[in-house]
Amino acid sequence: MGTAKRLPIAMYSIQISGSRSTLSHQTGARAISGHRWAEESRLVRGRKVLRSRAVPVKTALGTMATYQGSCHCGRVRFEVEAEIDHVRVCDCSICRRRGALNYRVLKENLRLLTPWEDLILYQWGSRTAKDYFCATCGILPFRQPSDPTPQELLEGVRPFDGWAINVRCLEGVDLGAIPIRRIYGSKIQRDA
Repeated sequence: MGTAKRLPIAMYSIQISGSRSTLSHQTGARAISGHRWAEESRLVRGRKVLRSRAVPVKTALGTMATYQGSCHCGRVRFEVEAEIDHVRVCDCSICRRRGALNYRVLKENLRLLTPWEDLILYQWGSRTAKDYFCATCGILPFRQPSDPTPQELLEGVRPFDGWAINVRCLEGVDLGAIPIRRIYGSKIQRDA
């Protein structure tokens, strides 16, 4: 017996063979904002199959939408509600090497659709940040940012209890249209 998959969208299939047709509906699915319905047809074992599915729509900057995200191999899948009006690019040693375009969302705006056991946790330095990677392909789809340093707290930086989403892992996002905010993490003085 195969494993059940959670489908994020409603799927309908119509099979037409001669004068007979059947309509089937995939249960346990729901519609997604920020998507449009697309229909496609193809031949499967000599039968024409029509399928409707939700596909991401590029949204205007600053529009709240629900995005589908995944790592490269698809083992880690998630949904995130976000109003992406910018991305953050940090120059610290790890961010510079990984090249992520991050956008911060509240904790409740991220929904993991695969088990936490499919992720590997990486921590370093103050061990307050949590970077989550796919155990298969190594992609970092999201992370919990580090706590502010004592100096940052004195300067008025407030703690953030949420997620930094790697926007490169989201479907339907026009990366070239999003303004970039530069973060100078290499300049942050950490206590030894």
